[in-house]
Amino acid sequence: MKVRSNLYRKEGYYGYLFVLAPVVGYLLFTLYPLLYSLYGSFTDWDGLGQMTFIGLDNFKDILADELFYKASFNTIFMMIGIPIEITLALLLAMGLNRKMFGTTTFRVIYYVPVISSLAAVSILWQWAYNGDYGLVNQFLALFGFEGPNWLADKYTVKPALILMMIWKNIGYSMLLYLAALQSVPKDYYEAAQLDGANSWNIFWNITFPMVKPVTFFIVVTKIIGGAQIFTEVNIMTPTGGPEYSSATVVFYVWKKAFENLQMGYASGMAMLLGLFIFVITLVQFRMNERASKDME
Repeated sequence: MKVRSNLYRKEGYYGYLFVLAPVVGYLLFTLYPLLYSLYGSFTDWDGLGQMTFIGLDNFKDILADELFYKASFNTIFMMIGIPIEITLALLLAMGLNRKMFGTTTFRVIYYVPVISSLAAVSILWQWAYNGDYGLVNQFLALFGFEGPNWLADKYTVKPALILMMIWKNIGYSMLLYLAALQSVPKDYYEAAQLDGANSWNIFWNITFPMVKPVTFFIVVTKIIGGAQIFTEVNIMTPTGGPEYSSATVVFYVWKKAFENLQMGYASGMAMLLGLFIFVITLVQFRMNERASKDME
């Protein structure tokens, strides 16, 4: 009996040891920076010197900052790519879920951009969008169209970035949908076909409800990620684009923090962005719970 309790105690120690690493990591690299940034948002701080407490002055200045509103609009505008990406990913997954020659090859081709470096992909597309020698304009020239200088035009820079992000991320969403589609029991489809259901009825009443949890997961994670767009914007439009038309909130936070050395001000914007993400995510969970109850 004593041997058994010693064994349990030893397993308990190992268990705590395994749990300790992520807990310490969370405390050091998530909770501590969050609380430090929260305090910094109430201070006048350049990131190096002493913090001077100024109360809500940073937030008052942010709410009167036109560039902050412009960056917020750009960030939300670029999320237009999320429903487009989800729709295309589902259609691709449905196509690749069929037994056809070469489906494995196509799955790999669509997933390659996902595992590619975001910096490398951004440089590649920066070249492709070049107005003089870019691949996109060369392709359009084959059909007699003269393309713009995509990243230097305030009307085309955001659509250009959206297209690049869809291309980069669609493989990930497609793979999740593919896994969800392959878990749908074949009996459902066979029964629907015996009842005379057409393709649209089968999709709407079987496929779409069965992949709904995956759709919810993708929407939540994409919105959280979409609110934090930075790397591609910083590489492809390092000045924030013409008339700051491609600058996102995180890009503006980075500029304020590390170029203007206004770390307190940048911390305030980061807190507002975090609050926005929290509220949007909470609303999504509430809507999903309500929809699940309605289905029951």
